Amino acid sequence: MSGFATLIDVPMGLRYAPATILNDLGIRVIRTWLRDTWGAWSRETRTIVIASGLSFVQERCVLAHELEHVYADDRGCEAIASTVRLEQRIDRSAARKLVAISDLAEVAQWAPDLPTAAAELMVTERILTIRVNDLRGEGWPWHQQAGSKTAG
Repeated sequence: MSGFATLIDVPMGLRYAPATILNDLGIRVIRTWLRDTWGAWSRETRTIVIASGLSFVQERCVLAHELEHVYADDRGCEAIASTVRLEQRIDRSAARKLVAISDLAEVAQWAPDLPTAAAELMVTERILTIRVNDLRGEGWPWHQQAGSKTAG
């Protein structure tokens, strides 16, 4: 099967279900109290730990992010600079799967602002900001808000 056919077969955007994919891969998800992070992947135990108390949308976004670490077969963090770059890359990959162009184009026609669009797309404002910035220069609305450090 070609890479293109695989991309078509995997549900993206509103139909993207990282929890289902993780379950199918046999990856355990543990919800517990966390102080400084929303989630973490342990390659050694094939487990994702996420913060308890997250909303459905927050959990969906965290699981999508951690699933990208699974796909990348990430082991851990060595240097701070490489960790920042890695996390940015992982965020972009997760945002691309969570926010499909077709879904974004439909919502962009009527949503008055980024928070409304994020709610409709079932993602956090932060993830939508990342996706819109990834598409910078493509004429998407909310771009000024999307560049805000306080969004999402």
